[in-house]
Amino acid sequence: MAYQIATIPGDGIGPEVVDATLPLLEDVADAEGFALEFDRYDWGTERYVERGSMMPDDALATLEGSDAILLGAVGHPDVPDHVTLHGLLLPIRKGFNQQVCERPSVLYEGVESPLRGYGPGDIDFVVFRENTEGEYSDAGGRVHEGFDHEVAIQSAVYTREGTEAIVRAAFEAATEREGTLTSVTKSNAQAYGMTFWDDVVADVATDYPDVELEELLVDAASMDLVRRPEEFDVLVASNLFGDILTDVGAIVTGSMGLAPSGNVNVEGEYPSMFEPVHGSAPDITSEGIANPIATVLSAAMLFENVGEPAAARRLETAVESLLADESAPRTPDLGGDATTAAVVAALGERA
Repeated sequence: MAYQIATIPGDGIGPEVVDATLPLLEDVADAEGFALEFDRYDWGTERYVERGSMMPDDALATLEGSDAILLGAVGHPDVPDHVTLHGLLLPIRKGFNQQVCERPSVLYEGVESPLRGYGPGDIDFVVFRENTEGEYSDAGGRVHEGFDHEVAIQSAVYTREGTEAIVRAAFEAATEREGTLTSVTKSNAQAYGMTFWDDVVADVATDYPDVELEELLVDAASMDLVRRPEEFDVLVASNLFGDILTDVGAIVTGSMGLAPSGNVNVEGEYPSMFEPVHGSAPDITSEGIANPIATVLSAAMLFENVGEPAAARRLETAVESLLADESAPRTPDLGGDATTAAVVAALGERA
């Protein structure tokens, strides 16, 4: 069995971590009796500067035949962030109906949380972020630009189908984990979209009577992820709130360099996309010290998605073993001085 994996290394440290990681993924696949065939697409801000677009017009048609997509990172300080987001990430997420963004946060043995008193496994939750609509729907516009009466309108769009898809995915995850789910909104201030979200959550909850449901406003949830992170298991939130909460989750579990994510097409009609949360990190680009673990864990999610759970677990176990070993190489974000290559090599010895 061979899987066709599209790789978009992207910008900044993206190519460094993707290029370093691919041989490890090939070795793990070989050990588990399947093969990986990588198709590389050098799309991103460099292409935007040269040609005026982050990726070609036929990008989705090019990617559609892949079994999955592995993305490094996108973003460059000389290119506005809304250009990179709307030029590559959102078109893929929306074009392939990747409604579910899954982002786990785990405090591993050997990693220190900035929060006092937390040890291995004390923090272990996953955020289900709605991924194709909500506040990122790109509904709105600007008129009278350049004049004193210029107006900008940005509207969030919530559909019942889209909201139910992410809420149901979160409830399903809660049944497989500890049986608790936290829905995060801002219903007191957003009396249409967010109360609609609450109504959908209430409707879906009737199908999961064994799941304990908690509802929090996003400001309270942000505070509580710092104050009581050990009490959370599965959280579900809109596109914007989920994006913010997962950055909090990455930091309270030790480093953005450990945070993976998956953008999932639930029906399997299109490829899903997997990417580290850390971004392109232009401040350390070309230094060879980027943490590859978030990319490795994203690849583990990719393996799970294509139906290779043993390979996924092999990568996860290698990460757990390396982080628990105080003598193992660590990149600077975890207090060490090791290179990206050294960490990948050490993972390879454990995989």
